[in-house]
Amino acid sequence: MAASVLLAPMAARLQKRHPRLSVRIREAGVPESFDLLFEGETDLAIVEATPHNPPLGDARFDQRSLLDDPFDLVVPDGHALAGRARVDLADAAREAWIAPMSESPCRTHVMSACGKAGFNPDVVHLATDWNVTAHLVAGGLGVALIPRLAQLTPQLPITRVRCAGNPHRKLLTCTRRGGRDRPAVAAALGELRELAATAVV
Repeated sequence: MAASVLLAPMAARLQKRHPRLSVRIREAGVPESFDLLFEGETDLAIVEATPHNPPLGDARFDQRSLLDDPFDLVVPDGHALAGRARVDLADAAREAWIAPMSESPCRTHVMSACGKAGFNPDVVHLATDWNVTAHLVAGGLGVALIPRLAQLTPQLPITRVRCAGNPHRKLLTCTRRGGRDRPAVAAALGELRELAATAVV
């Protein structure tokens, strides 16, 4: 998701503005991203903040906020909540839910948002891909929280509804300590900040 919305356009801009700069993108999970940074296999990572990440004070890494990506409640078109401008998640407490798999970084955020709204969701389906989740919602099999950055299949009969309380996930840029000062990394971070400023509406 971050790769399609942020990393791909960042790489395209860098290649256009800095043609001598070699840019390589590698999709990886959050723990693997920190391993790759530590081992010097990558210079910059975008990761989701989770309770399992190294502490922000970890001397090996420089982790900084890039953007907050809100979750929307996604329901089938025609659902009772579909016509609202904003919904309290408690209003979906009795719905069947589609949730991320346990290994997904977003699982913690989804369960926490429901918990803050006062309920434990009845999770009937699990998925790793947001488009799979969206298709399950379109089929009337449940509702889901999906990050706004997720680019879903167009024309699906689903409605995104903004949530009261603004549940969100936080995306971070991470480098090895001192790595931000390298010219290539600094150029990439500049492009990412520009893209992030308009990525979430």
